[in-house]
Amino acid sequence: MLIAEGTACPASTTTSSGPPGSPNGAAATPPPFTSLVDVAGVVSVPPSPTARPLRTVSDVRSLLQGGKVQEVKQLLRANAWPANHSIRKELWPLLCTQHAKAGGVSGDGFYWDMVVQVFGSTDLPDRPVGLPTFVEPSRCQAYHLTRSGRACADRVVSVLGYACPDIVYSPAIYPICALLLHYVTEEEAYHCMASLVSCKEKTFITQTKLLYEVTWKTVMQVCRKHVKGAAVHLQRHCSAGRAERVYMDWIWWIFQGLPFQHLVRVMDCYFLEGVKVLYRTAMAILLLFHKNSSSSSSEWAAEIQKNGVDFALNKFCREMPVTPQKVLKVAFGIRGLSSSYISRVFIKTEMLLKSRQVVHGSKQLVRSRSSENLPNSQSQNNIQMVSHTLTIREQDKLKKAIRTFHCISNLFKMSEEVYNDMGAHSPEPRTLAMGVYPIQNVDSRILDQQDLLTLWSWLPVRITMYQPILLYTTEEHGCSLTTFYVRVEQHEPTLLMIKTCNNEVFGAYCSSRWCERNQKDDRGNRQAYFGTGETFLFSLYPERAKYPWIGVDGERNVSHGAELFMAADSKMITIGGGEGQAIWMDENIRYGKTDHCATFNNPPLCPSGDFEIRVLEVYGFATDMN
Repeated sequence: MLIAEGTACPASTTTSSGPPGSPNGAAATPPPFTSLVDVAGVVSVPPSPTARPLRTVSDVRSLLQGGKVQEVKQLLRANAWPANHSIRKELWPLLCTQHAKAGGVSGDGFYWDMVVQVFGSTDLPDRPVGLPTFVEPSRCQAYHLTRSGRACADRVVSVLGYACPDIVYSPAIYPICALLLHYVTEEEAYHCMASLVSCKEKTFITQTKLLYEVTWKTVMQVCRKHVKGAAVHLQRHCSAGRAERVYMDWIWWIFQGLPFQHLVRVMDCYFLEGVKVLYRTAMAILLLFHKNSSSSSSEWAAEIQKNGVDFALNKFCREMPVTPQKVLKVAFGIRGLSSSYISRVFIKTEMLLKSRQVVHGSKQLVRSRSSENLPNSQSQNNIQMVSHTLTIREQDKLKKAIRTFHCISNLFKMSEEVYNDMGAHSPEPRTLAMGVYPIQNVDSRILDQQDLLTLWSWLPVRITMYQPILLYTTEEHGCSLTTFYVRVEQHEPTLLMIKTCNNEVFGAYCSSRWCERNQKDDRGNRQAYFGTGETFLFSLYPERAKYPWIGVDGERNVSHGAELFMAADSKMITIGGGEGQAIWMDENIRYGKTDHCATFNNPPLCPSGDFEIRVLEVYGFATDMN
């Protein structure tokens, strides 16, 4: 099925909610939903009778063009368009794409070019596509989308992940995209999402796990101050620490809890004002829940006693007993909750979490710690300056590490033979004091401490003195070769560790910078392979083994086919060559293969030869000279 643009559903499937001034209006009303929607399940609440008719998209456009943002806010909050009103076909794209002024979203044709680039054609795939890792499968709400609608949502989110590799963790992206597809075309939905993601002036969508945690902690703090009675009520029915778990799901009270007709009215305001609308909506839900469950004789109080407050709260959201307009009235009726105040709480919470991470080594935030050491790809212009600063600092660290190393060596009276043996290639870990190895500060998602000790014993002796730094991980930085290069290519050496979906663990110590893939020979041709004989492979599960370069001992003549250490381009990464590739990974860092190669004389590093990557971690070392 070729979908170049979402078409509208037949008029016969729509309800008779005509425009202002038309008593029935069914014949003149454009269908409100796209053909991607199963309209049979949509429940619409008609607007309350009012002396003033509902405003039109032309009213909104003229106010925006006149810079009257406050008036637009009031208009959006007050006009209770039902879920099946046709205004959202134009209203939502108008509200979303205005935020692209600072972000610079690509023009017409870009989306379909990206679809062809990612999927090979504009035909909807017959099978479900693999979604980016920044979404949560359990949070992929489709609402009233048909099967084709779900496929379109998958495709939009996948292309967004491909075009925006900096998105690390953002489970709200999918439900927002699905909501857009109820009213706008697939291409328009993509441009709306790209506008929200790229907006610099206000926050619409958090894009990292750290900021995801900051948002729920911000909601918790704001609720405890501005809806104190409701927050105390919630806390009263929670065991110690349980309240935090309830607040962690605050955004899903809205996207997975609220009925569709309530949710679209929230989105009317959200697409203009940003995430603060969601904060206010969550607070309104708590206030209404408190009001309906504070009496011991109420059905919601009984529900709390029977199933717990978190279950009761989610059920309350699904069965919201008030109209969509009442929810918004409560939300925007909370006084003293300015955008600047929310921003101050947000920033303070973010700084607190980062400081705890640095001081205490918080394991909850361990996936975000690499961002403290390296600039991300949104600040590539600062890479050279930051790298220079690190170099000066790391020189001091190196001197201290060398002094520490000598002191510990003397303390344990290590013999000359034992010291020299530190560079041996035995697959068994050496028994040394933990103080010699800086790995005690490493918190890998792939290896435990024993595996790290084993791996550390295989590294060149000079490297074992340096502090490892997590440069890139698919869990934090997404599955993108572009992001991999931005974060890794200036570092030498690097340590790649792969965990497959079958729990095999293997990797490589890469002696040269990945940016050398762009170097050219004397004839101006880009060299296919680079690296040195210090590169080696390793396997830790199911077998433990180190596979050094076959020419490392210098006792054999090595052919050119056995000197193929590292290769990379925009489509793949290869380690080891000649008669096969020891490790090969695709551009999405999702799939790979392993085979025997002449360079390392290794067997395939996993039994099947082909593998799917669960986690990739890449470490640099604190004294590398970038």
